Amino acid sequence: MTAPTDPASTPEGAKSSNFLRQIIDRDLEQGAYAQRRWAGHPADAAAHQAGVPDPARIRTRFPPEPNGYLHVGHAKSICLNFGLARDYGGVCHMRFDDTNPEKEDQEYVDGILDAVRWLGFSWDAHGTSHRYQASDYFAFMYRAAEYLIETGLAYVDEQTPEQMRAHRGDFGKPGIDSPYRTRTPQENLGRFRQMREGHLADGAAVLRAKIDMASPNINLRDPALYRIKHAEHHHTGNSWCIYPMYTFAHPIEDALENITHSICTLEFEDQRPFYDWLLDRLREGGLINAPQPRQYEFARLNLTYVVTSKRKLKQLVDERHVSGWDDPRMPTIVGLRRRGYTPESLQLFAERIGVTKANGWIDFSTLEIALRDDLDPRAARAMAVLDPVPLVIDNWDEVMGAGHLEPCVAPVHPHHPERGQREFRFGRELWIERSDYEAVPPKGYNRLFPGSKVRLKYGYVVECVGADTDAAGQVQTVHARLIPDTKSGTPGSDSVKAKGVITWVGASDGVRAQVRLYDRLFTVPQPDTGERDFLQEINPDSLKTVSAWVEPSLAQARANDHFQFERHGYFVADRIEHSAQSLVFNRTTGLKDTWAK
Repeated sequence: MTAPTDPASTPEGAKSSNFLRQIIDRDLEQGAYAQRRWAGHPADAAAHQAGVPDPARIRTRFPPEPNGYLHVGHAKSICLNFGLARDYGGVCHMRFDDTNPEKEDQEYVDGILDAVRWLGFSWDAHGTSHRYQASDYFAFMYRAAEYLIETGLAYVDEQTPEQMRAHRGDFGKPGIDSPYRTRTPQENLGRFRQMREGHLADGAAVLRAKIDMASPNINLRDPALYRIKHAEHHHTGNSWCIYPMYTFAHPIEDALENITHSICTLEFEDQRPFYDWLLDRLREGGLINAPQPRQYEFARLNLTYVVTSKRKLKQLVDERHVSGWDDPRMPTIVGLRRRGYTPESLQLFAERIGVTKANGWIDFSTLEIALRDDLDPRAARAMAVLDPVPLVIDNWDEVMGAGHLEPCVAPVHPHHPERGQREFRFGRELWIERSDYEAVPPKGYNRLFPGSKVRLKYGYVVECVGADTDAAGQVQTVHARLIPDTKSGTPGSDSVKAKGVITWVGASDGVRAQVRLYDRLFTVPQPDTGERDFLQEINPDSLKTVSAWVEPSLAQARANDHFQFERHGYFVADRIEHSAQSLVFNRTTGLKDTWAK
């Protein structure tokens, strides 16, 4: 295996331009954030202003909610946010948006951190860890909420959820003011503190911004800022019984962390006016640093043959359609990792698909191409027989001597002779693929059939005699005759022409292995459109497990080692179940796209 590429060594000039890079280039050229100061940690305006000039040219953030395992779409966001910070001499913050106590868990926190590290990125910079969580800012968020109440920009609404929905209006009809909207700041402040102290039940009241119930942007029709939730938080315990809404928390988190470019997917575009409204108000009150963050949106990753809804991924796991979150058919980062995807292949994929503001679909083959391009120069080669049938060389003892085993060699990698050679034995009995013999060959078939000559790769040319079959016509043993003086690499070996070349494993030194042939989990390009139950689109052939014979070099394979099984594709030694006593290989991808139309 070659050493992974260091992401930090990627030059800025090698990256393709996109609208986000153009924005950052413009901001740096204009010195938009050059005068900002940094307290050394997330803080309010006063602390930052008392700090040092910000050592980061830009600050981005990756802000997942710890309520599930990350998937391939998150991998794109990780590569984007951490990559931009790396390329522009900035810092990317690892932030957990843990404002929803009922759905979050430490298991997901640990999994997210592991995924980001595995992809090759770090949140450490300038001698500091930039790992943060929204729950650390709950006190400031509460302070900001009280400021909005005191300035008449927020109020406590005690309508029922149904009433609030009915009064919100729609795109053709303005909303209706809440009867609680005219409360005085003092009344609202007292009621909000009662919410904070736990005197109101879940759902009894919410804190809303007071903006414009007739706004054409429905997100500005007095959005909710806080709700009551008597639930234990995985980080803050029972310290709070009111929790900020994501749309309120997110811009505040960005501001406290001195984020310059807050990069979101397109579904947050309609929320940007509220993002700006809130930060404008808090900056005017002297609560947050200036200049404030700006939000920019890009198109999320839509990948064919994949479902990325956390709810649906959880359903696949809970209903045992897959073996778990790390099932190699899952689009989760842990699943892709176990399948044999590499960090470099996912980074390459993210770079190739680019960043746009227009939604579209990326074909799954694009991801597989990036994987092959990464694995081809690094994966060691090996021979494996996945559907074995015996091949007996009938004249072996006569030509070579009874019990003789002929040593054969092949390169570990055809383009890297420095990696050495692998060794195996050619004898009277071998294993070949069942598909490599046909009693009556179809047109164009160049493998074994009675009378055909075939080269056994790295070994000899043989002439097929025929095969033994059982009562049902199933082939039990294939027979052939050795053609002497045709061993690969020896003088005169090409004197006998053979149209076909097949792989094999020696019966004397071959090793048993379990091989899992993974394929796409769904049979249709867009299983998540809602036209049919996505479970009805599951590919029944997405996993086949076979008992294979592999060449002896694979007995030394370690978990996570990558190989190209000649003819078959790329495989990886399973990172969990593979051992020296029990070889387990997962098919990562084929040598070519078998799904192409």
